Amino acid sequence: MAIDIKAPTFPESVAEGSVATWHKQPGEAISRDEILVDIETDKVVLEVPAPVDGVLEEILAQEGETVVSEQLLARIKEGAVAAAPAAKAETEAAPTAATEEAEVVGDLRVAPAARKLAAEKGLDLASIKGSGKGGLITKEDVMNAPSAPAAKSAASPVQVNVAPGERIEKRVPMSRMRQTIAKRLVHAQQTAAMLTTYNEVDMKPIMEMRKQYKDLFEKRHDGVRLGFMSFFVKAATEALKRFPDVNASIDGTDIVYHGYQDIGVAVSTARGLMVPVLRDCDSMNLADIEGTIADFGKRGREGKIGIDDLQGGTFTITNGGVFGSLMSTPIINPPQTAILGMHKIQERPMAINGEVVIRPMMYLALSYDHRMIDGKDAVQFLVTIKELLEDPARILLDV
Repeated sequence: MAIDIKAPTFPESVAEGSVATWHKQPGEAISRDEILVDIETDKVVLEVPAPVDGVLEEILAQEGETVVSEQLLARIKEGAVAAAPAAKAETEAAPTAATEEAEVVGDLRVAPAARKLAAEKGLDLASIKGSGKGGLITKEDVMNAPSAPAAKSAASPVQVNVAPGERIEKRVPMSRMRQTIAKRLVHAQQTAAMLTTYNEVDMKPIMEMRKQYKDLFEKRHDGVRLGFMSFFVKAATEALKRFPDVNASIDGTDIVYHGYQDIGVAVSTARGLMVPVLRDCDSMNLADIEGTIADFGKRGREGKIGIDDLQGGTFTITNGGVFGSLMSTPIINPPQTAILGMHKIQERPMAINGEVVIRPMMYLALSYDHRMIDGKDAVQFLVTIKELLEDPARILLDV
């Protein structure tokens, strides 16, 4: 019995998606709930599991094709997984769709899914031995490949032997998510009257508090580690309550004031920047915040952040300091009206009470939409965050 495999129902905010990766090829066995294909939307990657045990009969939407909600993707022939070897033997006896569609890269024959995975992992295809028919490099070959010289990427020099004077270029399609990120950033700069104000914060009080209580905190909260981000989220939450304009959003010619603080935390993933949202931050304690952020990071690396995690948000915090950034100008995440940028902690000489002392300092940047927020409020908002961080007791005492 053939079972139709359809694309998931996309949320209203997602019109379409692209077929990113087929984890199985026609003739291969698949178990129920095993991931069959990944669908990349402009926000997240959706995994489509197999509804039954069986063998993948045919693929109707190839990698890179655009699909809409409920579109037919493939068919599975329902049956026991044990039938897979026979199916595999049949595919080896006659060319399959995957074999016919093998790409030629230099002198190599590569399955499309294998080429894409090798590019993501930075592996040189020439170093991988193909186990498929006629030496075809399959996705499994790439997954099982040992460490190999990295293929050329945009961030690293070419690691191949070339003739003197030869100039190599590599063209790859921009992912749907990256396209959406680009459009949103350009849109934000073109539509918002964006301005940035800067300040600096002495991180010594928080660093000393963290050093004193981190072991007890981790033990008390079942392994949740005490980081710096939770302090910034709590400080931002308190500041947003005091400056409601910074917590508002613009909808056409209307201003929408939010009676809650939902703070997005920028997370860098292999697929691009994502901003999952911490809901009702005013009711969260430090452990809740740290645990949720850690979960976002883990799911971000695994590509399992859902669309619901990304929707909404009244304010955003981004931390370029984890990559070594000393100063930057973050871009607003529409329709929000402000974003806080954290940076690298660096020891600097500071004049305190007439004496020069060395302190761990961090530059803060607040980009805001001047259409909604006056410069005075933006500066005072950032100063409030600075004061709360330099005297963490203020957060607990609400002063």
